[in-house]
Amino acid sequence: MGNVSRSEHNTEEQWDGGHFIVPKEVLRTTVLTLIFLTVLTVVTAKFMDLGIFAGTVAFFIAFVKAMLVMMYFMGLKYDAKMNRWIFSMGFIFLVILAFFSVLDIWTRVHQSATL
Repeated sequence: MGNVSRSEHNTEEQWDGGHFIVPKEVLRTTVLTLIFLTVLTVVTAKFMDLGIFAGTVAFFIAFVKAMLVMMYFMGLKYDAKMNRWIFSMGFIFLVILAFFSVLDIWTRVHQSATL
């Protein structure tokens, strides 16, 4: 790296936006919220009988935790809208995959063993 000029290392000159540094208070609040949601997940799984809604509640809490991590720790809240769109497309395709998987399971004909 001996003959590399300073301008080749400085990528901010070429970058339209800037790098946003998330304040410590926001990160601290996010961590505390994630810990609370983890405790809430354990409490709802161990001590509450939610019946058929247990999975739905667990997935919803997991979704909220994933969104918090992506928004604040990965910086998507402060990043370009195109990156948010790309991540959103991933979730949309995940929902489509889950929909077709559930549809496949629900439409199977139950067969008893022939032996």
